[in-house]
Amino acid sequence: MSNHDLLVASSTIWVVVTAILVMFMQAGFAFLEAGLTRMKNAGHIAGKNVLIFGICSIVYYLVGFGLAFGDGNGLVGTHGFVPSVTELTAVGKAPFDWFSEIPGAAGYLFEVVFAGVSLAIVWGAMAERAKLWVYFAFGIWFTITYSIVSHWIWSPHGWLFKHGMQDFAGSTVVHYQGALAALAGALILGPRIGKFGTDGRANPIPGHNIPYAVLGTLILWFGWFGFNPGSTLSVDFGGVGYFAYVALTTNIAAAAGAVTGMCVAWVKLGKPDISMMLNGALGALVAITAASGFVAPWAAIVIGIGSGFIAVFGVIFVEKIGIDDPIGAVAVHGMSGVWGTLACGLFTVPLLAKNLATGSGGLFYTGSFHQLGVQALGLVTVGAFTFITSFGALFVMHKIWGIRVDPEVETGGLDVHEHGMWGYPEFYIPVPGGYGTETHGHVGPSHSHNGHGVTPVPASTPEPV
Repeated sequence: MSNHDLLVASSTIWVVVTAILVMFMQAGFAFLEAGLTRMKNAGHIAGKNVLIFGICSIVYYLVGFGLAFGDGNGLVGTHGFVPSVTELTAVGKAPFDWFSEIPGAAGYLFEVVFAGVSLAIVWGAMAERAKLWVYFAFGIWFTITYSIVSHWIWSPHGWLFKHGMQDFAGSTVVHYQGALAALAGALILGPRIGKFGTDGRANPIPGHNIPYAVLGTLILWFGWFGFNPGSTLSVDFGGVGYFAYVALTTNIAAAAGAVTGMCVAWVKLGKPDISMMLNGALGALVAITAASGFVAPWAAIVIGIGSGFIAVFGVIFVEKIGIDDPIGAVAVHGMSGVWGTLACGLFTVPLLAKNLATGSGGLFYTGSFHQLGVQALGLVTVGAFTFITSFGALFVMHKIWGIRVDPEVETGGLDVHEHGMWGYPEFYIPVPGGYGTETHGHVGPSHSHNGHGVTPVPASTPEPV
């Protein structure tokens, strides 16, 4: 076996393993989102992660991978649709010649799990009130939209790539896009029943299981070691073993975000809100995603601290302007995505930019606003394209067929009305001598400002043993 064959073999193993780590993040989203929403929707919220990944995987194979990474022009890939056996097993050959150290199949596997993460984000702000069929229709639409934008930034043919935009693993491509589509959906759907009073003030609608949310966050943090380091797409991009450095910046940013999120919440809300700590960690992971390969460790900590503030004040701001975002997707993935993308323009180390052959050094090192301008250009164009196309598609669906469930379905819960089952049947189905109850509505208050927290069992219902 030649040295090149060894490089291809080791890089392929690396990319496949990291792709599996990123796929496991769907489990993290399932726990996080189910935990931060109500128990009457828990099965629906968790199960949709399997559904949307299935939809995304098929659409991405048929057209998405070609649109994103096939040979083409600056706007879109024009080859590589429904790729053949030859195209998927070849290394460094058209139409996927950009994958020079792994076969096309490994490239597909790694890129499709990223598309799946972006699509998972979309439903965060639309949770607990969207019809099931919308997952199918908009899942197809968004996967195509996502693929076009990823071509702009990640394909060597893309126009933003040629301008030198830095987005190492997807603060813009994955998270910012997902958040903008989520925002469009939240605006069209409107808030959940009871979220805002007649005076416009927000009422807390607490999640039902904070331990689930904690577990989901830890799984996502774990999966991010595939997300960012795996984006080297080889074992030697940036230098042999450079992915270990990317893993380091990823970890310390998340740590700084978690600590900052809890401390800021403690000062602002009067309590060290656990959900804000989780949002701080996730927001930092989102932000460092663009910068993980480009910045020094001290800058990664600064990026994490900034995300901790965004986690608290961003969530509060979104709620204050009347947008119901049950998961905090707009702040955590959108605002932190913007912060991380711009941070490259501030903190990118010139030597790392040179080694990675992408863009130039940041303002802090060079005194030049060039890279910051490129990052801002990417945010504006990607933001306009993603929001307009997402809002337009959802608006048409809403006007023709309706994308929001009926009030009685929302009140009774999506588990039983959409799927004919409950996530927690013992709480809803009467059992002789047991602890079941017929109640489907919201129960119990919450201290949490942004609607996160544990929903207590009604006082009239004995606690299960």
